Amino acid sequence: MTKKKYLSFGIIILITFLPSAIGGYVTSSFKEPWYSQIILPAFNPPSWVFGPVWTTLYILMSVAAWKVWITNFKINPLKIYFIHIFFNSIWSIIFFGFHSPFIALLDLIIILILIIYLMKLYYKINFFSFFLMIPYFIWSFYALILNTSIVILNN
Repeated sequence: MTKKKYLSFGIIILITFLPSAIGGYVTSSFKEPWYSQIILPAFNPPSWVFGPVWTTLYILMSVAAWKVWITNFKINPLKIYFIHIFFNSIWSIIFFGFHSPFIALLDLIIILILIIYLMKLYYKINFFSFFLMIPYFIWSFYALILNTSIVILNN
């Protein structure tokens, strides 16, 4: 049983990080010169911040999903988690690949709704998982404000 527990963690972490590799590729390939030419808000963090923050958040999200999985083995929370990962991964494609901050903003709203829904599910199943999602919710809410500011400043 222990071996299967850790195998499930490996699968969850792989599924969480794999889309971020695609997003990272799209970001590095299509970010410039477009990103340097748009107006950014004064509170926009430097680029080097995003890698460590997202790495930490992906680990926390993976642990949260895994703890929920090993607590109740129900597919619904995991299915919602993976749907949420899909929307999380396409944000970079929309924003940096298609250069569409407004559609990326809509995607971010969907992400936040899914985070809130996951947190509600996690709260009932495993409070520690709920707690692990708080930094991700805060960062995503900050991203919503940042993305909204970019839309406003560039229209």
